[in-house]
Amino acid sequence: MLGKFLPNEHVKSIFDIKAEALKERGIKGIITDLDNTLVEWDRPTATPELKEWFKSLLDSDITVTIVSNNNKERVEAFSAPIDVPFIFNARKPMTIAFKKALRSMNLKAEEVVVVGDQLLTDILGGNRIGLHTILVVPVAQTDGFVTRFNRKIERSILKKLKKKGMIHWED
Repeated sequence: MLGKFLPNEHVKSIFDIKAEALKERGIKGIITDLDNTLVEWDRPTATPELKEWFKSLLDSDITVTIVSNNNKERVEAFSAPIDVPFIFNARKPMTIAFKKALRSMNLKAEEVVVVGDQLLTDILGGNRIGLHTILVVPVAQTDGFVTRFNRKIERSILKKLKKKGMIHWED
């Protein structure tokens, strides 16, 4: 069971995820979380650097879909100006939104990676349907109420994963 929380990769930032490297691995799509993965949970729009990252993905024919547990207003306000498809109220780690994103991108599971900052939602959800998962360090040190609760559970899970020698990165 503990293995379901284990990401396939760990990176410091989404900017460490390069389009060229994904293409070389046969990746054609990214399902990404929004809050504290792409931008701070309270930042309403994409940064110029983030817009460039999206452009590099699109230029490499990599499709992106934002899958967020947040509400429609928040996710649409962020996604619409950068023309990125999205799924809101995703109820991660349930798998329905991940499956919906795969269908909308018209891609197979082995062609898609999931990127997120939370073990309990993004990584668990992606792992449950066999997607390659990439855990990123949260872009902000603050979180909304529910996420603060999740972070406490995550710290316990990470401690157990480290104790069992299942992870090898530093916090």
